[in-house]
Amino acid sequence: MNVFSATGRLTQDVDLRYTTSGTATGTFTLAVNRNFKTKEGGYEADFIRCVIWRKSAENLANLTHKGSQIGITGRVQTRNYENQQGQRVYVTEVIVDEFYLLDSRSEPANSSQAQGPNNQGNYATNVQNQSQAPFMGGQEVDITDDDLPF
Repeated sequence: MNVFSATGRLTQDVDLRYTTSGTATGTFTLAVNRNFKTKEGGYEADFIRCVIWRKSAENLANLTHKGSQIGITGRVQTRNYENQQGQRVYVTEVIVDEFYLLDSRSEPANSSQAQGPNNQGNYATNVQNQSQAPFMGGQEVDITDDDLPF
């Protein structure tokens, strides 16, 4: 089974191009933090080459920019070619089937709130702004445990 999923940040804007037949293709590199700390207390990242096709490529290029946090699912593919010097070059990349936008619309992608291996921001600080928390400051609702579906 060849299934890949990751969450990370774009290292640059998606490079959107079109084939001679007009099919959109986008290439990008996703920086994915490892889930353990180094001796220095920081996190290392893996930089994963990705390719996305057709309308999904156009949407990703239009909706994201360098630093955007996204989730992807797809498959790992290897290919090879001969370069101008006659050497065989092997390439491993992820062919993206689906992507998920993970940045808040009201929060810039390069927010200083990002921390840890999952780049989760501090929600308590973000909800102080009423536009970021539209349900804050409303009327309190009285709900009993019996009313909850779980």
